[in-house]
Amino acid sequence: MPSGVELVQSLVNGVGIGLVYGLVAIGFCVIYNASGIVNFAQGVFVMLGGMLAHTLLTRLGLPIWAAAIIATLLTAAVGILVQLVIINPMWNRKAPLFTIILATLAIQLLIEQVVIITLGDQPRTYPGFTAGGPLKLGPIAFGYQLFWILGCGAMMVLALQQFFNRTRVGRALRACAQNREAAALLGIPVQRMLMLSFALSAALGAAAGILITPTQYTAYGVGGPFGINGFIAAIIGGFGSAPAALVGGIVLGIVQSEAIVFLGAGFKNIAALTVLLVVLLLFPNGLFGGLAKKA
Repeated sequence: MPSGVELVQSLVNGVGIGLVYGLVAIGFCVIYNASGIVNFAQGVFVMLGGMLAHTLLTRLGLPIWAAAIIATLLTAAVGILVQLVIINPMWNRKAPLFTIILATLAIQLLIEQVVIITLGDQPRTYPGFTAGGPLKLGPIAFGYQLFWILGCGAMMVLALQQFFNRTRVGRALRACAQNREAAALLGIPVQRMLMLSFALSAALGAAAGILITPTQYTAYGVGGPFGINGFIAAIIGGFGSAPAALVGGIVLGIVQSEAIVFLGAGFKNIAALTVLLVVLLLFPNGLFGGLAKKA
């Protein structure tokens, strides 16, 4: 039986990784709400953010803040490229959504192979944004990077809420989510909104990867697990709103961390899938499905 200290420490760790899952989940929601597409390449943006930030830090010697900004912008550019080169032509040819979703899986594999060729296949990491630590409250340790993840995650969710609710572009994106045909008739450039949704989604994934890499290694293959967990988090919270997706990520992170403590690391994914099935059985629209539809 784990001690109280182990339980609390695993809870802290679960919140940290859950916030990252939440950011990935928000990326899923942004594209899904704008187009109905489930972008299974979302996890690869997490990997790209961490790998590009590491490359900029080590090869160009940039400060962490500059590396983070440039890596996020570069990853957003990759998202736009994916939309323009692959998604947009399929969309214009009225390809079935299922076919487009399969294409996003191929995109993930393609980007992973490009990363192996250009950046290598070795795991890598870099120091946390704040040197020193951890902060200790009795026997419980809080890594400084956890506060960066918490603060940046909260700011991004708040910024997204303000963007969608208070700006013309954000309201246009929401209009596309509700009825793309009607939005087009009202003069909203639907294709441009779809491109923006891919850029936002990629940037969110990159931010998640940049924030989490100091606490663990990143490599070309980490995108798959992050993508799957982010997708599960989005379903748990309910596709639709950024806060709901973030809460879904935190719930998933805590469940996985506690499963590791009580059952062992091998049960981490089993616990995640079990929670997913329970939520789907009891709350088909997610824990905050009703709220998400209104947001």
